[in-house]
Amino acid sequence: MNDYLDPINSVGMPEKIDSAIALDLLITVKETIRNYSVALSEAASPEVRTTIRNQMEAAIDYQTKLIDLMMSKKWFHPYDVSEQQTLDLKAAQNAVDIAALNLFPDDHNRKGLFPTPPK
Repeated sequence: MNDYLDPINSVGMPEKIDSAIALDLLITVKETIRNYSVALSEAASPEVRTTIRNQMEAAIDYQTKLIDLMMSKKWFHPYDVSEQQTLDLKAAQNAVDIAALNLFPDDHNRKGLFPTPPK
């Protein structure tokens, strides 16, 4: 990817962004469940334990729905390690490619890249 402003380089980008957001959300939900479990072990009153347990169960249900969505979109392969590894390597290469972009190119002229020329 040499030119991040060239529209051809945005092909498939919404799908990549959606999968990255979903993965970040999955990581956050897992961390939330872990924090709830710690808080549950530290809670003193039965009412607080019940509240935390209910919230943790809701977070576990949410995690299940999120994993099902990610699996249906083929963004996550928890039962096929080689497929998940391939997907992770592609994501890592995309991150490296984006990091290597020249964000301040010398040529800022974009005429000819769009269907209608600017006036």
